[in-house]
Amino acid sequence: MEHHDTRRYPEPLAIEARGLVKDFDGFRAVDGIDFSVPTGSIYGVLGPNGSGKTTTINMLATISKPTAGCAKVFGYDTQTQAHIVRQLIGLTGQFASIDESLSAQENLMLFGRLLGLSAAEAKKRAADLLEEFALTTVAKRPIAKFSGGMRRRLDLAVSLISQPPLIFLDEPTTGLDPRTRIQMWETIERLVSKGATVLLTTQYLDEADHLADKVMVLDRGKVVADGTPDELKASVGSASVQLSLEAASDFAAAAQILERVLAVQVMTVDASTLRASTPGTHKVIDALLALGEAGIPIAEINVQKPTLDEVFFALTGKAPEGERAEGDNGDSAGGAGKPGSASGAGSWGGMGKPRTAAHAAEVSKVAHADKRVKGERS
Repeated sequence: MEHHDTRRYPEPLAIEARGLVKDFDGFRAVDGIDFSVPTGSIYGVLGPNGSGKTTTINMLATISKPTAGCAKVFGYDTQTQAHIVRQLIGLTGQFASIDESLSAQENLMLFGRLLGLSAAEAKKRAADLLEEFALTTVAKRPIAKFSGGMRRRLDLAVSLISQPPLIFLDEPTTGLDPRTRIQMWETIERLVSKGATVLLTTQYLDEADHLADKVMVLDRGKVVADGTPDELKASVGSASVQLSLEAASDFAAAAQILERVLAVQVMTVDASTLRASTPGTHKVIDALLALGEAGIPIAEINVQKPTLDEVFFALTGKAPEGERAEGDNGDSAGGAGKPGSASGAGSWGGMGKPRTAAHAAEVSKVAHADKRVKGERS
């Protein structure tokens, strides 16, 4: 007989966090955050590297104890009732938890047995998950021969062995090609359609926009905004304008004109392209007239609804960059970013290169905090 969780959950909220704080040697990685996640929803947590995303997940998943504050999962306290919380959650971290020496089928059966399933139940559950994640044809192949996308799908499958009602996905599509990312999106949507709740951290803006019912933006351990993607985009204006200049040498002058006319900060897209939010298309016309009067020719213009890029830029003054570390530098499970990591369009720029001595010191503290938590988890 297949194992099913028959427990009745006492509260409609899947997650309720109040005043969560996490300190590491005087560095505050998470600074008094409050949020709640309704059952059956996808909740996105966005922010640059070092913002506290993974640290927050680790506290909710009972991996790390809060310095202050409290959190509940389906009404159960993550500190005093951690043994119950662990039965209700599945966690897919930034790095695979699978055993390289085993096949996909063997990994799934092993985790099933560890979670209390009988041999027959573990075998059936493994077969179901291998089919769900399109891994049946490679079920007996050594993990060492798996591609990155196959490993990521298997890692998510492992976290679903016990059919948990709450799933934590910490940057689940990092490093995946576009096709595999879309397949993962479809899998996540299927999980929720079957009644699961998902808390998703991501650095991909389109991922949050596509999947999340509600989004929380973290910066330096604090909540700087929360709401639906449409609510957050509406908060920075009714339109977004992107201008490509014919001459890159006009960039500085064009940026000054746009900031003066639109009364907003301008985001750099590339050497000759600027983007800015605006309260309405009438302001875009004013800006174009001003650029024309200054003799600045425009190669291309695009006006659209604001994106989450503009939201984050407006809230923090930091724009997404092309290059991104694979890990989440200050978030405890992810570790420091690796040099030479892949870039991704539409990803959070992270803490970026140190801009000042104080910023360099902050980056150093974040890396130290990460090492501390790795020790705490061992």
